[in-house]
Amino acid sequence: MAQVIVVGGGLAGLSACHTVLERGANVLLLEKLSFCGGNSTKATSGINGALTRTQQRLGIKDSVDAFLKDTTDSAIKGAPPKEAAARQAEMEGKDSLDPAVNPYLETNKRLVYDSAPAVEWLIEKFGLDLSLVGRLGGHSFPRTHRGKQKFPGMTITYALLERLEELLARHPDRVKIMTKTRCTELIRDASGAVIGCKYERDGKVGEAMGPVVLATGGFGADFTADSILAKLCPEYMDLPTTNGVHCTGDGIKMAQACGAGTVDLDMVQIHPTALVHPDEPDAKVKFLAAEALRGVGGIFLDKDGNRFVDELQKRDFVTGAMWSHAKGPYRLVLNGKASKSIEWHCLHYEGRGLMKKYVGAEALAKDMGVPVDNIRATFDDFN
Repeated sequence: MAQVIVVGGGLAGLSACHTVLERGANVLLLEKLSFCGGNSTKATSGINGALTRTQQRLGIKDSVDAFLKDTTDSAIKGAPPKEAAARQAEMEGKDSLDPAVNPYLETNKRLVYDSAPAVEWLIEKFGLDLSLVGRLGGHSFPRTHRGKQKFPGMTITYALLERLEELLARHPDRVKIMTKTRCTELIRDASGAVIGCKYERDGKVGEAMGPVVLATGGFGADFTADSILAKLCPEYMDLPTTNGVHCTGDGIKMAQACGAGTVDLDMVQIHPTALVHPDEPDAKVKFLAAEALRGVGGIFLDKDGNRFVDELQKRDFVTGAMWSHAKGPYRLVLNGKASKSIEWHCLHYEGRGLMKKYVGAEALAKDMGVPVDNIRATFDDFN
């Protein structure tokens, strides 16, 4: 039976493995770390889908058309953070559903049209709880699904990994998982078609033959002088990252070596909410703060206790506003109702020393060194 090689053990790679098995082929998963999961386990807000059964049960009047419009608008209005506001103004009024305006339209459609089936696949095949739905940045309706368990990315990814390990135990002839295995090169035949890959494991070089699926993620944690980040976005080299150390662009580099084209590698996302530990303010790797914290009602305060941006704008816009406003340090503040609705996240961050609980506006104002009236006015206006 044919073997398909999947490189990368995050959610994309694990999904590919299960899809290969569903289609009747065998699968070999190569993961360079000692464990699978990748950045997918860091996803702390959920997975988007329009017209899911969960939305219908909750009475959410979302639609595929609305999701597509949100997605296409984001596609044509996205920009590096410092240019985000100008780009958004420039594209205002332009039809993001027009192929002449939006070169990403067909890809946008695939993302949107397959979103509900993807959510249903996770629920039905892996028994996942995705019963909670929130509205996050850039969306016009609540459509980000998560469960009552801990971080949804971790829960979803490990469910797929555990099922794959079960299949490995039952059908070792059909499933193979090789960790601590770095894929180094794609093998091509005389026509240039990819027919396998080379890898390094335990100091030895090996080869695996078959079609190759690259699911190796991005390059945001590679700060070496010859990294993709250094070549395309050197201005970001001094910024911290929330990426895992594995995000070094391996798959992209291997594909480029075979002549593959790339799209928008310079469009590096600068996430607005990386949590700063007070004991390690200059740490290069930061802990990602779930966008769901804003989705449930968390607001940004500047150093004076004032709100300065719509927290549910697109990430590039929010980050750009933080840079242009230039009144940090910024605090993400949730009231009692908001924090209760996402309690596990808050307790987790608090336990890591990344969040702090205050009893009343007075305590927060005192810690910030601002008049309590500023805090009260900000929340009165927001409410």
